[in-house]
Amino acid sequence: MPVLALDTSAAVAVSLVTDDGVLLAARCASEDRRHAELLGPMITGVLSDAGVGRQDLTAVVAGTGPAPFTGLRVGLVTARTLALALGLPVLGVPCLDALALQAARDLHLAAGTEVLALGDARRREVYWARYRVTGSAGASADAGDPAAGPDGPDVEPLGGPGVERPAQLAADGTADGAVVVGRGATLYPDVLTVAHGAPLDPDPAVLAQLALLRRARGREQPSEPLYLRRPDVMEPAARKRASG
Repeated sequence: MPVLALDTSAAVAVSLVTDDGVLLAARCASEDRRHAELLGPMITGVLSDAGVGRQDLTAVVAGTGPAPFTGLRVGLVTARTLALALGLPVLGVPCLDALALQAARDLHLAAGTEVLALGDARRREVYWARYRVTGSAGASADAGDPAAGPDGPDVEPLGGPGVERPAQLAADGTADGAVVVGRGATLYPDVLTVAHGAPLDPDPAVLAQLALLRRARGREQPSEPLYLRRPDVMEPAARKRASG
């Protein structure tokens, strides 16, 4: 039965996979300031592409960030609303987890290899998390064969998630000995070197595959957002009343 996955941490991306992780359909738009406008039609389009009705879905997977406030909120609210209307569970997966696993597959990384996944946090900062590849991720590079059972590949968190200036990550050794992946690294080539052929943005199909893997292992998958810092736009503070 199909599982719908949404990610708005970077691009606006939607995928539909079977309950054993095989990709059925996907759409992606790089216009990262039109999340609310694009996401609904993209969900409809992906379901239509696969010939699947909303009533056929068995779960909704959402990337939980870290990401800027507005875009991430659109994806999570959409996932929760759709799941509530259909009576489905919402499975949350940190986007950097999926990016690290995707890198392990794409780059055929051996178990034990460490990965530093980086997203664009703007303000000349990056979102970061460091992982160790576990299981046989390096041997499961084909997203159509995700090995999503309890013994399938995964990534183990070692540090983060956090938000930091790239130069500080290089200076404090966070990047030392790790395969560096993600769009955040490409923005600061003077201090961080992204691995050749590494993925840049999370793939919602991998989010779904990772969610299915972790559900099979009985792990909790909360859909609370990882904002890591306050939104750029804040309500103005209340004015103090002048005493007379």
